Amino acid sequence: MTREILEAAGALLAGIGLGLFFFGGLWLTVRSLPHVRRPGRRLFLSFLVRTAVVLLGFYAVMSGDWRRMLLCLAGFLIGRVAMACMVGRTASPNRATHART
Repeated sequence: MTREILEAAGALLAGIGLGLFFFGGLWLTVRSLPHVRRPGRRLFLSFLVRTAVVLLGFYAVMSGDWRRMLLCLAGFLIGRVAMACMVGRTASPNRATHART
């Protein structure tokens, strides 16, 4: 029973990490687009790398058990929400500054 709980917690934490990686990478990519010569290529390559890493991560975490896959997916969504909260906090002062000018 303890082993199953540890595996479940590990799958959930791995999903959170994958979500933070995917959406954090997306955030960094979008922020860099105005400064690159070919933004379309940067966006596409970033998508390919982030997707490949996340898919490989899901496959490794799953190890043939659909329950671990669901826990990893739940963690991925938690990571998405966490990243949105972090980005929202950093973006709020900028929006307020631009709204006043």
